Amino acid sequence: MATPVRPATLLEAAERLLVSPAQGADASWIGGHWPRTCALLIRLALETALDEYWDRVLSSAAECPMRAQLLLLPRFAGGEAAMLARESWLGLSRASHHHAYELAPTARELREWHSAVRRVVNMLTPADNTFSGKT
Repeated sequence: MATPVRPATLLEAAERLLVSPAQGADASWIGGHWPRTCALLIRLALETALDEYWDRVLSSAAECPMRAQLLLLPRFAGGEAAMLARESWLGLSRASHHHAYELAPTARELREWHSAVRRVVNMLTPADNTFSGKT
């Protein structure tokens, strides 16, 4: 069985893309697509953190669609974590879907989502296992 990727690892990969898109992109196909790639990494970090959280707190919630999980979150994790998670997930979902008429997310937007998701990961992670990556 493969070891699951941790939210911190995904956030670190997104950070590398934010700091230096050319160096963070190991494959030439990323090229000008790095903003959406970064958005996907951050969104996956959030979703992975929520999966881990629900596995510890309420395993049946992990089977629910993301919107339902986000609706449950205030009751279990508090209002701040829920608000950051909801706003980040909605923004990242919109940003990660390519539409010819929309611009890719800006580095500032990505950095804000990265910071918010890092905070959510820290709020949802047991105290002995927090992510301390920089943003």
